[in-house]
Amino acid sequence: MALMRSMLLAASQNVWLREHAVNYPFVRRSVSRFMPGETLEAALAAAQALRLKNLGSVFTHLGENVSDRDEARKVTEHYLEVLDRIHQLNLSTEVSVKLTQLGLDLSPEFCFDNLIQIIRRESPSATVWVDMEASNYVDATLNIYKNALKNHPNVGLCLQSYLRRTQKDLADLLPLRPAIRLVKGAYKEPPEIAFPKKADVNENYFVLAQELLRAQSAGECSRAAFGTHDVALIRRLADFAGQQGYAKAILEVQMLYGIQRVEQERLAREGYRSIVLVAYGSYWYPWFVRRLAERPANLWFMLRNVFAS
Repeated sequence: MALMRSMLLAASQNVWLREHAVNYPFVRRSVSRFMPGETLEAALAAAQALRLKNLGSVFTHLGENVSDRDEARKVTEHYLEVLDRIHQLNLSTEVSVKLTQLGLDLSPEFCFDNLIQIIRRESPSATVWVDMEASNYVDATLNIYKNALKNHPNVGLCLQSYLRRTQKDLADLLPLRPAIRLVKGAYKEPPEIAFPKKADVNENYFVLAQELLRAQSAGECSRAAFGTHDVALIRRLADFAGQQGYAKAILEVQMLYGIQRVEQERLAREGYRSIVLVAYGSYWYPWFVRRLAERPANLWFMLRNVFAS
C-alpha cells in the first residue's frame, strides 16, 4: 500500500498525466464524487444543500504554483468575488487558499499582499484558511501566516501531522493564539522529513490533536479544526474530548465533499461542528490524485469507474 501511495503521489506531479488524464471519461466520473462541479455556481449550490443538513462548508478554488503575476491577481480577484457571493447568500461558508496560487513562487511580499486583500474582505467572525503545501514551502508559509496574524485574527493555518517538524511548529504558534486546521498530509516527502508509516502519522495526529483541544479549551488557540476522514480517529478524539469534559461543539471535523457523508451528518446531528471542504475548478488533477493516495478506498472507486466505461 505504501508503494501504491508513493506511485500516486509521483503521478500527481506528472505534467503529461495532468494534461491528458483529465480527458478520460472514467477519470472525470471519479472526480465528480469529490467535487460538485468546476464552477463557483456549482460550489454555491452545494453549500446551500449542505446548510439544510446543518453542515458548514469551506471553498477552495483548485490550483497551485502560479508563475504569472496577472494570473495570481486573477485568483485573488476570484476569491474576493467568492466572498461577496457567500455574504450575499448569507452562507456559513469560508475559503481556504494556497499561497502558491497567490504568487508565493513569484514573491512572498506579493503573495502576502494578495492574501491580506482576501482576509480584509472576509467577516471578522469567519476564518480565511491558509493551506499548507509541500515541505519546501513550510517556512515561507509560516512566516506569511505569522505576519498576517499580527493584525488579522481571522486567519487560520493548516498543519500536517506527517511532517516531523509539526510538533515544534505548533508549539511556536500557540503563543500567538492561532486558528489551526490539522490534517495528515498528502505530498511525497522523504522519510527524514515525514513519517513514512501510516501508524506513526496517525499517532502524531492524535498527539497534536489533543494539544490543540487543550489549547482551545484554555483560550490559547482561537479555533482548532480536524481535517480527517478516519472514523476511528474521529471517535478517539470525541472520546478524549468527552473525558476532558469539553463541550461537543469544541470538536470541529472537516471532511471533503463526497467522502464519509453519513459520518458528516452524524457529527452534525450529535452536536459536533461538521464542515465540508468543497473544491471546484478546472485544475483538479493533482488535487484528485493526492486524494487517491490518501485513501485506498478512493482508488478502488476510480477502478470501478474504469470497468463501468
